[in-house]
Amino acid sequence: MQPGRKRFALLGISQGASIAIAYAVRHPDQVSHLVLYGGYVRGRLKWQETPQQIKEAEMMVGLAELGWGQENPAFRQFFTTQFLPDGTAEQYRWFNELERVSTSPANAAQFMRVLNDIDVTALAPRVACPALVLHSNGDARVAFDEGRLMAGLIPGARFVPLDSRNHILLEHEPAWRRWVEEVRAFLPGHAGHAEFAVLTPRERDLVELIAQGLDNAQIAARLELSEKTVRNHITSIFAKLEVENRSQAIVLAREGGFGRKLR
Repeated sequence: MQPGRKRFALLGISQGASIAIAYAVRHPDQVSHLVLYGGYVRGRLKWQETPQQIKEAEMMVGLAELGWGQENPAFRQFFTTQFLPDGTAEQYRWFNELERVSTSPANAAQFMRVLNDIDVTALAPRVACPALVLHSNGDARVAFDEGRLMAGLIPGARFVPLDSRNHILLEHEPAWRRWVEEVRAFLPGHAGHAEFAVLTPRERDLVELIAQGLDNAQIAARLELSEKTVRNHITSIFAKLEVENRSQAIVLAREGGFGRKLR
């Protein structure tokens, strides 16, 4: 590692998980922690072996080549429903457009071809840093068993199943809150502040919003609670954290890594 360069936690999502594993193995002096979500160590053509499965993988590449850049989202909708099966119509429109503007049809197809053949199963056992692996149990894009396999190959990795069908977690679903809680507990910036361990998951949700500067009415609206319930929670939080007022709570929470508006 070059002088003055700090080690960092690396996040790999979906196909980025394989790439993150390869990077962590190649640069063990740089990566302090590895967080992997919805990922795999082997591409679709490495774990789908039947003629029908291979044909399906090839069909996806063909769909990208034909329809990725078209104004009509019909082709891209196929991929969108895999990524967000429980999404709203608005979220479908957003993701369809994101696909269209993010890359060309030729690039999209080439990405898929390369990623279908990726294989880091031999590298995963060489990961030397702590690793957290999370995967939705109903993921329609990447099989749940592939996430479990990845966790099993990385020495000492913690595997967290999430109750969701979405490959991209949505902010309103409980799985998203679980994801945030697990990542916070895993990374040193949060785990090093033992005072927050006494809080319930709901109280940690409130601490995040307090650290962001929201008042009680805003917190109540965000969490769909009454203002009285929010006040009761905050009273409990202040007592557990041994702070006297909101200003002290905000300072402590931000020192503990809250308020970064994880999205």
